[in-house]
Amino acid sequence: MSTMFAQSRPFSGFSIDDAEAARHFYAETLGMEVSDVPGMPGMLLLHIPGGNQVFLYSKPDHRPASFTVLNFPVADIDAAVDTLIERGVRFERYEGMGMAADARGVHRGGEGPAIAWFTDPAGNVLSVLQDG
Repeated sequence: MSTMFAQSRPFSGFSIDDAEAARHFYAETLGMEVSDVPGMPGMLLLHIPGGNQVFLYSKPDHRPASFTVLNFPVADIDAAVDTLIERGVRFERYEGMGMAADARGVHRGGEGPAIAWFTDPAGNVLSVLQDG
């Protein structure tokens, strides 16, 4: 097996339709560090704890991802959901997953952790999930 990627620092990316709306949402609503990509207007980097990054790129024909593109593990999902609701975030409800959603949109009771899905301004699906 080749070690071609042994020293690589992979990163993920997904499209957005409005860089300024995305910047505001990720920086102000979610409290993340966001920076411009030098020399690339409309492109942003989300700085993830641990030194990783997620590349957000403006795309004129953007179509929101139909799957979760970014998950945020949290120590207390209820506190995280309450804070996000206070900041104007609306949570999604997905039926037929073997999990029941509470009044705020936290899905519990499946095989995995408690999880709540929401979207960014471009319609991409994100989640907060109970860590541990």
